[in-house]
Amino acid sequence: MDKIKVNNMEFYGYHGVFKEETKLGQRFRVNTVLELDLSTAGKTDNVEDSINYGEVYALCRDIVEGKPFHLLEALAEKLASSLLEEFDKLNQCTIEVIKPDPPIPGHYDSVAIEITRGRS
Repeated sequence: MDKIKVNNMEFYGYHGVFKEETKLGQRFRVNTVLELDLSTAGKTDNVEDSINYGEVYALCRDIVEGKPFHLLEALAEKLASSLLEEFDKLNQCTIEVIKPDPPIPGHYDSVAIEITRGRS
């Protein structure tokens, strides 16, 4: 399956379990892997035969900067289901949500979750 990747989108949201996270907010990064047949788009050179990257970004931005979720898992699930609903050509998507600065003690780069969802 062909893939479109939109990487390292960064947004500011209010997701988290702790009160401070939902009040102060923090940065989130999102990576998407969109799986679909790109052969027609490759032949026609027409964006209508593919998925518009700008629309993917806007959808992700609206969700991450919108309604707060307690869990990254729920945020990723909303992203995946919305992408599948919005883009008919999309067969499957992998979503990675990265929280660079979670309020947990220790030394690490970030925490992240990754899910893959497709059409039934």
